[in-house]
Amino acid sequence: MSLVDRGQRSTLPLPDEVLAQAPDENFTVASLIVGSRSQAHLRAIYGFARLVDDVGDESTGDRGALLDEVESELDRIYAGERPAHPLMTAVATSIRECSLPEHPFRRLIQANRQDQMVSRYETFDELLAYCQLSAAPVGELVLQVFGHATPERVALSDRVCAGLQVTEHLQDIGEDLDRGRIYMPRQDLIGCGCDPDDPVASPPAARKALIALESGRARELLGAGLPLLRSLPPRQRIAVAGFVAGGRAALSELERDDGVAGSGRSRRRTLAFAGTFLATAAGR
Repeated sequence: MSLVDRGQRSTLPLPDEVLAQAPDENFTVASLIVGSRSQAHLRAIYGFARLVDDVGDESTGDRGALLDEVESELDRIYAGERPAHPLMTAVATSIRECSLPEHPFRRLIQANRQDQMVSRYETFDELLAYCQLSAAPVGELVLQVFGHATPERVALSDRVCAGLQVTEHLQDIGEDLDRGRIYMPRQDLIGCGCDPDDPVASPPAARKALIALESGRARELLGAGLPLLRSLPPRQRIAVAGFVAGGRAALSELERDDGVAGSGRSRRRTLAFAGTFLATAAGR
């Protein structure tokens, strides 16, 4: 039973609050190139993932109860009922029109439940298992919207999404630490000479070694995107190239700045993304 069912005012973020957080370049390219119909579905998927993340990361209330509320909304949709939350209405439309399966949505919720209980990862394999909950479902849903979600493509997409997630964790080490979480594997932090309990305070050489290690792994995962690209029709190929190029450009920035962004970050990243996107779309 959701908070709405109990007659209480829902405290879930509203659609404008969720979607006001502008997507980065890779999502923008993907959504613009595939046409208005697919764009609306991609925005619904993005909105759902953003909503769940906001509840799991930003809410000052009972996060478990709010995640229960999101899942109750999902239950309504798959039971053929109308959801109460405005953003979930858009999600319901996408689920109906694209025959989207429920398991990817539920895995995204489970990732945020895990965030409430698990704050450290010992090995890179443990982090990849988390990425199967937190990132892979988005790629699977995107392929479902495109109508090309074969098992082979989903497996390649899982690797790409893991690469993007590792990249994001590298970018957000300080932000995650403020939330009491360290996603970088403890084994890697120690091996690179970082303080396993405070990576931000680690010596510059240690941070550089960590970024080199994890960005190399992320690049390898993103490299799996090339055979995925070749298997897709032109529009969808360009859209997925946008996702891969966004990750590659972010990694280049991290490697150049040793994880400390300079004042020219926005402009540099836009230029880097443009060049990387063209190379990725060309299959390089």
